[in-house]
Amino acid sequence: MSSFRYWLKELRAEFLTGSIIPVLLSTALVRFETGTWSPLLFTLTLLGVIFLHLGANTANDYFDHLSGNDIANTEYIRPFTGGSRLIQKKLISPGEVLATSILFLTAALIVGIFLVSMAGIAILYFGIIGAISGYFYTAPPFRFSHRGFGEFVVGMGFGLIGIGTYFVQTGTISGHCVILSLPLAFLITSIIVINEFQDSKADSSVGKRTIVVRMGKRKAVYLFAALTIASYIPIIIGTVSGILPALTLTSLVTLPIGIKAIWTARKFYNESGYLAPANGSAILNHLLTGIILIIAYFLAG
Repeated sequence: MSSFRYWLKELRAEFLTGSIIPVLLSTALVRFETGTWSPLLFTLTLLGVIFLHLGANTANDYFDHLSGNDIANTEYIRPFTGGSRLIQKKLISPGEVLATSILFLTAALIVGIFLVSMAGIAILYFGIIGAISGYFYTAPPFRFSHRGFGEFVVGMGFGLIGIGTYFVQTGTISGHCVILSLPLAFLITSIIVINEFQDSKADSSVGKRTIVVRMGKRKAVYLFAALTIASYIPIIIGTVSGILPALTLTSLVTLPIGIKAIWTARKFYNESGYLAPANGSAILNHLLTGIILIIAYFLAG
């Protein structure tokens, strides 16, 4: 059995904030609106989302190996791009990685059954969409990442995490929770896009037609910039219209991080090593924006 530290690296647990933050934010919204929340439903939702995320991470690693994508990738920048590299280094076998993915997805299904029994059958649909968007990002037959719109499928999936969390706690979907899901969904999509820059040559060589491969790096910078800036628009509009509490505007303090990422991407889009700060800034932007929004809702409530 491969060592524990290898498995920590394989799971890429450092990126779990992408799914944890939306759960925390929607729970903070529920508390803000209703004055209460269910710790049990929160815990089950968080576990289910984490299991789905880990299942997707390992599935993507396996199918990128199977397609020859990771083997062909020589421009990757750890830890942002190129997968875990553990299969390529023969530290973990492909079969172990696939089995791990199936194990986590099965665990997510079990948690989902409990949630359905407590919060209704509609929860099942959220889980199915999340599993499909994550697992089939690189897995056949859908292979969303090969079709030039996988980034948006995954972004939608992460947006639905927040909406699904709200539904689990309240049994409804409000315009407030939908608007609040958009900033993190845009930011997650921007992370996926910028992380494809260093991988684009290898992606193209195996027929993985990501949006960056289709657009070319130079044009894809504008998409990355648009997604980053777009993440703040729902916050501004929601606050001005009175839907979001005024304190949510404090999240705009992360805008300089986004601008820095855009500037770096514009200058170094074709230089993998120098582009790395843009990868890091995009991830940091998502994390800090989410944390500030969570704090804002707790203070406002």
